[in-house]
Amino acid sequence: MIGSAPTSAVIICAFTERRWRDLLAAVESLSRQSQLPDEIVVVIDHNPELHDRATAEFQSARVVANEYPPGESGARNAGIESTSAEVVAFMDDDAVADPEWLATLLSHYRDPQVVAVGGSVHPRWESGRPAGFPDEFDWVVGCTYRGMPTRCTAVRNVIGANMSFRRSVFEVVGKFEDGIGRVGGGAGGCSETELCIRLGAMLPAAVILYEPAARVSHRVPSARMSWRYFGTRCFREGLSKAQVTQRAGCGPGLRCERAHATRTIPLGVVRAVRSAITGDRAGLTRATALVVGLWVTTIGFVVGRARYPAPRRARAREPRAPANHALAGPAS
Repeated sequence: MIGSAPTSAVIICAFTERRWRDLLAAVESLSRQSQLPDEIVVVIDHNPELHDRATAEFQSARVVANEYPPGESGARNAGIESTSAEVVAFMDDDAVADPEWLATLLSHYRDPQVVAVGGSVHPRWESGRPAGFPDEFDWVVGCTYRGMPTRCTAVRNVIGANMSFRRSVFEVVGKFEDGIGRVGGGAGGCSETELCIRLGAMLPAAVILYEPAARVSHRVPSARMSWRYFGTRCFREGLSKAQVTQRAGCGPGLRCERAHATRTIPLGVVRAVRSAITGDRAGLTRATALVVGLWVTTIGFVVGRARYPAPRRARAREPRAPANHALAGPAS
């Protein structure tokens, strides 16, 4: 049965005053939505000075402090607990939402099978896109990358900079896992991946959608355009993926990553080499970055599997269906 659009809350997590202008732009973009959120929450992650400044600045948003351990997982959970809306959306503090962003996300929740919807994240390069940076590795800077779907489709997980969930999801499967995810400006991540895999395991009939028409732009500062950052981000992504697979298993934990590594990246290398042959000087740089990026990420994963012991499994519990969600039909 198709229902009306649900109520919504948008959560933005922030941790540093160095991104104050970005935070202002992020919150301001929510005031220009064609469908305004019912709640806007800015979560400050263990920074009292930033908390005071944000409290004084924002009239349209509620500012709360993360009382959990530092990091994106705790901050997101603090935001969830401070809201009451039926759908909880998340956007990074250095992202700006298109005017139709929230309306596009919410339109899919009229289908009761849909429990999560994510959108596309487009880079705003502070100094212009480096010619040798491969599209297949735009995930390094937190953005949508080549190999992701180009139209609305069911997916395993959403991207943290642009995602939303039914509140009932957190009531059934729990919130974001402590110990996974970025802390401060670190290059880790994957807390949303682990949550979505857990969601799919407990509610196999539920649908997680990727809707590329729900767009945000994400600022990429010059500091993230160095090869040093590229390598660090790849290595830490491998570490994070190791943590995810320790909890979810290598099958669901690496299903999308295997496809990217065995199809998208090899095709990208071929394209880059062909481009170099036809006179594109940056083609060989992109080909090298693809190979080295995959290699470094794999090393990070191997190190992570050795570093992080598998957590003790709690007794499995029978998932219960959320009150506002009809579980009908399999998710693809």
